[in-house]
Amino acid sequence: MLARLLRTHLRPYRRPLAAVVVLQLVGTIASLYLPSLNAEIIDRGIATGDTELIMRLGGMMLLISLVQVACSIAAVHHGARTATAFGADARTAVFHRVGKFSTREVNRFGAPSLITRCTNDVQQVQMLVLTSCTMLVAAPIMCVGGIVMALREDPGLSWLVAVCVPVLAGTIGVIVSRMVPRFRRMQTMIDEVNRVLREQIGGIRVVRAFVREPLETARFGRANADLTAVATSAGRLQALIFPVVILVLNVSSVAVLWFGGIRVDAGLMQIGALTAFLAYLLQILMAVMMATFMAMMVPRAAVCAERIVEVLDTRTSVTLPAEPVTPDRRDGLLVFDRVGFRYPGADAPVLYEISFAARPGTTTAVVGSTGSGKTTLMSLVPRLFDVSTGAVSVDGVDVRDLAPQELVGRIGYVPQRPYLFSGTVASNLRHGRPDATDDELWAALEVAQGADFVRAMPAGLDAPVAQGGTNLSGGQRQRLAIARALVRRPEIYLFDDSFSALDVATDARLRSALGPVAANATVVIVAQRVSTITGADTIVVLDTGTVVGIGTHDELLSTCPTYAEIVESQLSTADAA
Repeated sequence: MLARLLRTHLRPYRRPLAAVVVLQLVGTIASLYLPSLNAEIIDRGIATGDTELIMRLGGMMLLISLVQVACSIAAVHHGARTATAFGADARTAVFHRVGKFSTREVNRFGAPSLITRCTNDVQQVQMLVLTSCTMLVAAPIMCVGGIVMALREDPGLSWLVAVCVPVLAGTIGVIVSRMVPRFRRMQTMIDEVNRVLREQIGGIRVVRAFVREPLETARFGRANADLTAVATSAGRLQALIFPVVILVLNVSSVAVLWFGGIRVDAGLMQIGALTAFLAYLLQILMAVMMATFMAMMVPRAAVCAERIVEVLDTRTSVTLPAEPVTPDRRDGLLVFDRVGFRYPGADAPVLYEISFAARPGTTTAVVGSTGSGKTTLMSLVPRLFDVSTGAVSVDGVDVRDLAPQELVGRIGYVPQRPYLFSGTVASNLRHGRPDATDDELWAALEVAQGADFVRAMPAGLDAPVAQGGTNLSGGQRQRLAIARALVRRPEIYLFDDSFSALDVATDARLRSALGPVAANATVVIVAQRVSTITGADTIVVLDTGTVVGIGTHDELLSTCPTYAEIVESQLSTADAA
């Protein structure tokens, strides 16, 4: 998965990567040439007192060092730019993929996990790309070149290279193999910490109202402790790597000096060659150490890449039509034809054989007990979910055959839980229609009964709105959400229990003001409050996912026991009549 992710998103940056390889090659060759020049200075210059040779070779070493430094700086520059661009592209790909998910896929992954995958996971792979450009490219060049140059200096000590490198690589391999499952668990634990933290921040009022701070603190403490335990376990193994590397480096240096000294004493090797061989052996082991550093990052990056690719490979259950159809008219006729819906893995369908029509210029109300499927039914129209059986059509065309822009352009949807985005009142109202004028915004606020409290704000339409609208009351959020739908002036209005946070008087004024505005539109209202729907042209009664009654308020009182029971639970007999 890691190789596939890198191959896909690094393809546009082949030239910068090629430049990194060339620069690292030149810089590494320069660093490999320096010990040989140093050996010549010792053996041919210092031993014979040839000052001219020392100065000439010393100048060459200085020039080569400058080339090495320049190449290293340029390689890091190109590598950093490439890694940053890769991270931006990967985050964009994940973001766009998540944006195409239906509610089903979002619920499958969970918001905390998707946030972690788009941020922390991408960052881990991005760091791997950066270190690869600076270390992974140079490590094999230095290792192979160091072996060649060491054998060139003295083949008699080559057995030290054959012993030290496999010992170091094997030890590191064992440690890294035990780190992989810990890194995989660590990413899962990060998801859990994010989930708990999001719940506690989002529900802080409930936590305080029920004095649950100690219990919530303990719950976060458990999630944090689990993450700490896994991270500590992985950290212990990671901390073991560098002592092993340093131990092998020091033992190797002692071995070279010991056995090299014997060869120098026997006249089989010169002091300069011994110095160069030691430098090359250290370079070889340093290359192995750089590869080791990469080996510490690869397991975690591999786990993160698996999680990123899992998101990118997930196809939304709400598929786009191959050949979108454009309806011949824009009346707003909404028809449910034998609609059924079942959640994945559910034993029974949530909706079964739902059939009714909501016509332009009329108000259709959907009512039923909690859990009867009202919200799910409304979610099928804008394709937050797709039907399992049957069809939902708008103006005679199945919503699955409409282009997404065409479908949402005909619908003004107010969800059960109104959500506002951080910004201003105006930016939230223009969310569905960016070109709306201020006058149109105020007109929508007047209908939604929100103009008064917006005018009371110091900045009016430019008043700040916090994320989720947390700086506003529930009723204010709901009225702004209704106004946001009204700004679009669509053919179909879907109000999913959108009046529940309003008092009875405000509810009545809003519905009265909505009448002229939506006179030619199709209005579908899901409501718990009977007083909200008594004047509807058609009332659809749901019970456990099936239609048990369709008619007006008066008709259903006498023909539908379920509706009569709902009315009786809320209104007196006289009020119901």
